Amino acid sequence: MASLAAPAAIEGQYLDFRSPLRWRRGRKAKRPRSIIPGFGLTMGFTLAWLSLIVLIPLSLIFLRSAGMGWEAFAQVAFSPRAIAAYRISFGTALAAALVNGVFGLIIAWVFTRYTFPGRRMFDALIDLPFALPTAVAGIALTAIYANNGWLGQYLEPLGITAAYNPIGITIALIFIGLPFIVRSVEPVLIDLNVEVEEAALSLGAQPWQVFAHVIFPAIMPALLTGFALALARGVGEYGSVIFIAGNMPFESEIAPLLIVTQLEQYNYDGATAIALVMLAISFAMLLFINVVQAWSRHRTGA
Repeated sequence: MASLAAPAAIEGQYLDFRSPLRWRRGRKAKRPRSIIPGFGLTMGFTLAWLSLIVLIPLSLIFLRSAGMGWEAFAQVAFSPRAIAAYRISFGTALAAALVNGVFGLIIAWVFTRYTFPGRRMFDALIDLPFALPTAVAGIALTAIYANNGWLGQYLEPLGITAAYNPIGITIALIFIGLPFIVRSVEPVLIDLNVEVEEAALSLGAQPWQVFAHVIFPAIMPALLTGFALALARGVGEYGSVIFIAGNMPFESEIAPLLIVTQLEQYNYDGATAIALVMLAISFAMLLFINVVQAWSRHRTGA
């Protein structure tokens, strides 16, 4: 009975759970088999699928651009028109993601902390940009914000032109990027323990201090994730932008439209060169955001 009470005291002997009260010498009992395939099989499938869907297509962009030569590549990828298109695409995407970061957080807070009539309907409308075709969204926004549109006709006397310029592009990107922020932050706010906030208030903290030191550090990684998703979607958005942008070179022409223009002219090398620059800039921005996100999680102990 003593040996059964303390099996670890017998050196080099392990209990075989397949046969109770039966000892095995020399090695531990094998772990029970899992219904999930092993690491080797799943890792091989993962690498094969990522290579087929992501790595191989992206590598072809590098190979096609490398065959152009540096002078031909720089002539197309860093032309004044291309640089203006990069500035408009990344600038408007960044501005839209920042606006969505503020208002998306407010909307997520209202949906998770308050109950009001029509809450479920408004919550469902947040996902509308996911289901709505981008061309339909572009046409609708143009009809609203054009000079003779429902809202544009009232903005024009104030000297505000919302359509056919970078402002219109930003509005379209705010529309399609809002769900990423809301849906990323909502689960964290739901899981956030309200008792922690009440404890901070009972200890004399002001509401803004509770938000700055308790709530915001907890939702920061999720907010950065939504920001990165909205930014990436905005940089590559095409359908909802071309109708409201105006597509004027050096003024309201986005980089994806410039790529399509190169393809329509059968300049496949030029389109590949512009795509490579966009890929490099996007990867650098997302890498920076992921580093900040990892630092935030490490700092908060998440």
